[in-house]
Amino acid sequence: MIRDRLAGDLRGLPVFHSVAVKLQQMLASRDFRMEEVIRLIGEDQALASQVLKMGNSSFYTGLSKVATIKDAVVRLGAQEIANLVMMASQAEQYTSGHPVLDSFLQKLWDHALCCATGAAWLASRAGYASLAAEAFMGGLLHDIGKLAIIKALDGILQAGGTKANVSEVLINEILDTMHEDVGHRLMLAWCLPETYCSIAVNHHRAEYDGNDILLVIVRLANLACRKVGKALSPDPTVALFGAPEAQFLGVKEITLAELEIVVEDAGTQAAGVPG
Repeated sequence: MIRDRLAGDLRGLPVFHSVAVKLQQMLASRDFRMEEVIRLIGEDQALASQVLKMGNSSFYTGLSKVATIKDAVVRLGAQEIANLVMMASQAEQYTSGHPVLDSFLQKLWDHALCCATGAAWLASRAGYASLAAEAFMGGLLHDIGKLAIIKALDGILQAGGTKANVSEVLINEILDTMHEDVGHRLMLAWCLPETYCSIAVNHHRAEYDGNDILLVIVRLANLACRKVGKALSPDPTVALFGAPEAQFLGVKEITLAELEIVVEDAGTQAAGVPG
């Protein structure tokens, strides 16, 4: 039933905000003006308000307070503001009236923020500071397929489409089996940049391109999340230093230890956003 729900046009699923997607597409085309960014965000006052709230949260500690969207765009820059818009719009999606699904979504949102924060930090520390903002977005969206699957399941349950017991074991099995493909198809359907499409479909695969630096960064941040328990499937036995991703990036053991601290301290509390 879930496969049937996810077989058609995925753009109907409530996982992306149209403004956030348009901003990503504008940035990818590199053909935009700041006035267009400000106007686009201003079209949705609720989203604009949430962007300002996040822009002044502890996540951006050390930066000047922003009072308007224009201030935020000027001070943070286009890519950073696009990240903020995506984060603000995503925060609204990770809730459900079903207690089991809501628990999954809370953990998934926390994982997304931790992975995004870790990926951005790792990009800067590993010598790829220019990729930090994109690494954040890649980390934030790498498990978007899981959100889509849970939303589809939520819709089925609300419509009374199944009487099956929705256990955590069953949900985890469905997510592990389907989320990379679903996430990839979602990215393609919404015409999001290729780099995020690659991350969505390749962040668990044994065979991947080690020259795809953004993918490698997000994979390593994702492993760190699993190691410290900031994931749906935590695994404290993960050995970061022995991971191929660490070798590709050439990061030292002390950096990996710091990465663990970064992702452990990140998440909904650090971002100051609702989970």
